Amino acid sequence: WCLHLFHGGNAIYKSGVRIVLSLEISADAHVRGYVGEKIKLKCTFKSSSDVTDKLTIDWTYRPPSSSRTESIFHYQSFQYPTTAGTFRDRISWAGNVYKGDASISISNPTLKDNGTFSCAVKNPPDVYHNIPLTELTVTERGFGTMLSSVALLSILVFVPSAVVVILLLVRMGRKATGVTKRSRSSYKKSSIEVSDDTDQEDSNDCMSRLCVRCAECLDSDYEEAY
Repeated sequence: WCLHLFHGGNAIYKSGVRIVLSLEISADAHVRGYVGEKIKLKCTFKSSSDVTDKLTIDWTYRPPSSSRTESIFHYQSFQYPTTAGTFRDRISWAGNVYKGDASISISNPTLKDNGTFSCAVKNPPDVYHNIPLTELTVTERGFGTMLSSVALLSILVFVPSAVVVILLLVRMGRKATGVTKRSRSSYKKSSIEVSDDTDQEDSNDCMSRLCVRCAECLDSDYEEAY
């Protein structure tokens, strides 16, 4: 007899019987990378059972326009990256099974790495799961992309620095204003300045008296004339 498995949402159909998945796997449908820059292929899973040393993770790769698949990574308590083929010595573990993470990384990617990757996880007794596929596209990083990255980095560095400088200048300005006000309020005249002010006041007083006396004399002469 044969088993016919069909995927449908969070369930599969086995010989026409709907079975709810106890192990659900998620992965990015599309990943874009650049030649020579490490790429991370994310894969997460949710299991209804606790993680044990029986848990296994398998990553496979299928080239474009091909039905041939290649095993590139296996995990069971330890990591076993492929030691042959296109991805030899370029696959590294980037996950944590106790956090539901089954991700891997590809070092020094090339244009030949374009293709479809699949992540399969089994955590007995949870063995039925969906099979997510990730399409990887690797391209050369163009001058425009590099320029954009440099500009973004410059903005991220310049803007915070400019804000800090402005805040420092404002703070220094406030301190200078406070010192000036305190200097003015605490300023005391010297004895010479006080004396000069007193002499000036006496002189002004004498001039006022003289003017009054002259006015009285004029009034007196005016009256005698009549």
